[in-house]
Parts: sequence; structure tokens; C-alpha cells
Amino acid sequence: MKVSLDTNVLLRLIVGDDEAQQQTAAETLERAELVAISVQALGEFVWVLDRSYQVARPDISVSIRRILDMRNVVANRPTIEAGLAVLDAGGDFADGVIAFDGQWLGGETFVSFDKKAAKLVEGQGTPTLLLE
Repeated sequence: MKVSLDTNVLLRLIVGDDEAQQQTAAETLERAELVAISVQALGEFVWVLDRSYQVARPDISVSIRRILDMRNVVANRPTIEAGLAVLDAGGDFADGVIAFDGQWLGGETFVSFDKKAAKLVEGQGTPTLLLE
């Protein structure tokens, strides 16, 4: 079976606040021939872990990397790595993803009102324009 995971499956797998669902999620991933994980699911995953569960950002990064290291997981790794780079630098995963995808689509400069996001994205080598 080839599967595409919803965010709630990733959360149950990592959070473990429902042991039965955690076990079901783990078994499903282990049995699957292919596990597709979208960037959008990981964006939600980061947001929920950060906002609802108050998980430290370094721990969120470790969780994502462990998931990506599973033998059968496929994902848009360059985009995810861009998000993780900004997350690891203290910013938002989504800002790294947005900047990377924007460049991929032909945008040359990341534009934001968010000073922190602009600084961190620029620190990753992307030209930025901070609007005021």
C-alpha cells in the first residue's frame, strides 16, 4: 500500500497522547510500501507541536528528521530542508518553505513585513526586502 499522511497521523505517531492511535499509526507506516508526506502536512505538524503542545523547536526538527529518515518516506526534501534551516535558526518553518518555494517559482527576493523572518531567510542566503 502507498499512503499519503494527514497531519493527525504524524502527530499521533510522535506525540503519543493516544497509545492506541500511536500504535495504529506506527503499524500503518511500517506496513506501507511508500509513505508520502507533504510539505503542507509538515507545516501543520510544526505549528501544532509548537502552539498546542509547546514542544521545543529543536525537538520538532529532530522529529521531522526522524520521520524523513524512515526507509519508505518520500517528501519534497529540498523544500523541507529550507524550512528546517529557518526553524533551526529560531524562526518559523513556514517562512523557510515560503522563501524556498518562491525562489523555485522564479521569485528572486523574499519580501516580508516580518523583521525576524527577513533576517533569518537572508541568513540562509536568500535576498530579502523588509517592508515597513
